[in-house]
Amino acid sequence: MDPLSLVLPPRARARPSLPLRDSAAAPGAASLVPPRRPWDRAATARRLSSSTTTTVSAVASETTRAEEAPSPSRSGEERFDWLDQWYPVAPVCDLDPREPHGKTVLGLRIVAWFDRTAGDGGGDWRVFDDACSHRLAPLSEGRIDDKGRLQCVYHGWCFDGRGACKFIPQAPALGPPVHKNSKACVASYPCVVQNNILWFYPRSEPEHSDVLQRKRPPYIPEIDDPSFVTVYGIRDLSYGYDVLVENLMDPAHVPYAHKGLMGRLRKKEDPGRVEFDKEGGGPIKMKIDEANIDGFMSLQDRGYFKFEAPCTFYGSPLRTTAEADQGKKKKQAQVMLVFLCIPVSPGRSRVVWAFPRNVGVWLDKIIPRWYYHIGQNAILDSDIYLLHIEERNFAAVGLDNWQKACYVPTSSDNMIISFRNWFRKHCKNQVGWAAPTVNQLPPTPTKDQLMERYWSHVMQCTSCSAALKGMKALEVALQVASVAVVGFLAVAKGTLVTSVVQRAVVVSAAVLCFAASRWLANFIEKNFYFQDYVHAYK
Repeated sequence: MDPLSLVLPPRARARPSLPLRDSAAAPGAASLVPPRRPWDRAATARRLSSSTTTTVSAVASETTRAEEAPSPSRSGEERFDWLDQWYPVAPVCDLDPREPHGKTVLGLRIVAWFDRTAGDGGGDWRVFDDACSHRLAPLSEGRIDDKGRLQCVYHGWCFDGRGACKFIPQAPALGPPVHKNSKACVASYPCVVQNNILWFYPRSEPEHSDVLQRKRPPYIPEIDDPSFVTVYGIRDLSYGYDVLVENLMDPAHVPYAHKGLMGRLRKKEDPGRVEFDKEGGGPIKMKIDEANIDGFMSLQDRGYFKFEAPCTFYGSPLRTTAEADQGKKKKQAQVMLVFLCIPVSPGRSRVVWAFPRNVGVWLDKIIPRWYYHIGQNAILDSDIYLLHIEERNFAAVGLDNWQKACYVPTSSDNMIISFRNWFRKHCKNQVGWAAPTVNQLPPTPTKDQLMERYWSHVMQCTSCSAALKGMKALEVALQVASVAVVGFLAVAKGTLVTSVVQRAVVVSAAVLCFAASRWLANFIEKNFYFQDYVHAYK
């Protein structure tokens, strides 16, 4: 995937499920993450009775930990604690405060909703387990009631911003206050809005209620700089977290996997080379620095990138770290690329991107966000099938054998190698799922299902969903107009429309309206639903 091109506006049959091989799983058996109860209602009740208030948008509740504190592995390497991290939910601009939003992060089903009664009346976002305490119906299918509470639409139970049940319609008013029972509580998680992105922390024990005082999500100052503008986006992908991160760290695939989606790249200087291809690929020098359990830094010819485990990958393809620091002081032109890589479940991931820049700021005043997303989604589509199949090939040989199975002799793969080393040394080639998860890849869908854009992006993006709604209305209006013009011609023939020229004009108007509606229908299908990308013809 080409990071820089994402900033710019544009230009089979199902297979059986494939188990992931790893050293911890028995041969022929799917590994199961240690079970984790969605919540501990008794502990939640204790928290509610002795609730502590934070000054930021963070709420804590009770959840049983899936694993203890990280311990050194057999090889002496420190084990990465996946549950002691912050995870992005979505950009705030793509979260409608009038409704709850269901997401899956780290195997955990959560619901994000806006509590307008919190924060001295200004409101705060909340993140709960996406299961009502009554019969475990999804709260993400609920609504915000007239008192600002989250209401489950199955039986009408209502919850406040702390997860406490405030109303059970079926309970008699003069009967016992069953809504105050600890079993009626819903688990909530610490959450915070930072860089205009909602983050949550997947632990809710009392000792983590003040986690923001100890640990915050990675912060990108350029996003909050008023001299910068930032384009946000979100997309669900049909391949796993590790493949997503690896792909973003691979600039060498850009001129080949994304051919035809961007301008021709300048060829790298390579003394002694006698063979060149038309795609413009060449050597890429990379130096890895500061590699440890928390990530690493990659210094390149004309840029740098940094991986902050487990989600954040950011940098600039055009400036070194020293030039970037100097540019901040002198207000020089800067373009930042920020990718947030979210593990969803085995074989599925989500990417949130934010591209802050202080050049071409005026473009955002005339170009809507959905127009940027057309090109950005096309780039994601162009290698999604490659990566989906690649992940299954990795699973077939086993991730523990990645370095034996893959031949990576050039420096252009240094970031990929560093990530795979981190994933192997500190994670044992496994994501630490927060909920019971069968470590098995889902079946391969048909290509149109694999590359569909509506559910994976449009429904999650307020800009694209609004644009789609407007374009569909325009399509219907054009069709109605074409029929109305033909009807007018039939009625007015011999009265208002008498000459051949007048009839020709009316017929031409009808044809143009119909042709415009057909063109718009094709545009909608290709950019909001599905468009195939055939590499052989690029």
